[in-house]
Amino acid sequence: MRLVTYKSLGTSRIGVLNNEEIIDPTRALALQFSENNFAQPLRRAEREIPSNMLDLLAQGKETLTKISELISWIQSSPVTREKMINDGVIIPSDNFTLDAPVPRPGKVMAIGVNYRAHAAEMERELPEHPTVFTKVSSCIVGTGHPIHHPKVSNMLDWEGELCVVIGKKARNIKSENAMDYVAGFMNGGDITVRDWQRHTPTWMMGKSWDTHGPTGPWILTSDEVPSYKSLHLKTYINDVEKQSAPVSDLLFDVETLIEYLSTAFTLEPGDVIFTGTPAGVGQARDPQEWLSPGDTVRIEITGLGSLVNQVIDYEN
Repeated sequence: MRLVTYKSLGTSRIGVLNNEEIIDPTRALALQFSENNFAQPLRRAEREIPSNMLDLLAQGKETLTKISELISWIQSSPVTREKMINDGVIIPSDNFTLDAPVPRPGKVMAIGVNYRAHAAEMERELPEHPTVFTKVSSCIVGTGHPIHHPKVSNMLDWEGELCVVIGKKARNIKSENAMDYVAGFMNGGDITVRDWQRHTPTWMMGKSWDTHGPTGPWILTSDEVPSYKSLHLKTYINDVEKQSAPVSDLLFDVETLIEYLSTAFTLEPGDVIFTGTPAGVGQARDPQEWLSPGDTVRIEITGLGSLVNQVIDYEN
């Protein structure tokens, strides 16, 4: 499934992207309850399928399975399409916008220097352990949201990445069991203010500016990704390809990262891991290239759609 957080009529809810439309699973369950003459169908449905992503993921894979079954029911239901639209079960493509799939993760962790070619272009030695840093959760935005170009720097860089979304609590997890804790995958952009990155060894001041963590447009659930290592990542700036690499080139794969991170702290549903960027960033080019207002950043990974964000001037 393609799980999204969408906004319609001023309200933010979770949904499943089905072709170009959204099916709202909570309202779909309410419709099913209503068709079966249950009392207070919407209130009952909201207890079983939350309308926000963090609460949904916390309920685990059983709820995701229930949603999948609901989608099948909707597609074969005798209820008219007009009623489904009126009840908010189906939201046509012109009636919603997409937010970040997980608008405010509890934790956003990121991995530096995790592709061999990127390490080489940045003139860094291959790390013995994963290079972990954090991005504050307030930097997260969705597709279509502008990326702010800071007034105080002209060294704004792109980094396309595969993001992992955690699906259940994980502590001291062994790599062979790690994928059981993954809800799904999405595109991510680790937008970086390079000179501010060097202000501190933790990199945090260059990695966490508002709007500098675009993700989405959807979470592709892990049951639809038989092997994430078969995915391919590409980053385009103004439709010019800048990065292209198979995810299999990761130095520390997803399983290793989950084992490493969960040794130190508990991973929780909705936590996001940016797994690292391949070669092709602006800083490493000759001459160096930096993002400017008006530029469009597009990140695409096989099956995960297109994450598209435009850079705008930002004075504050």
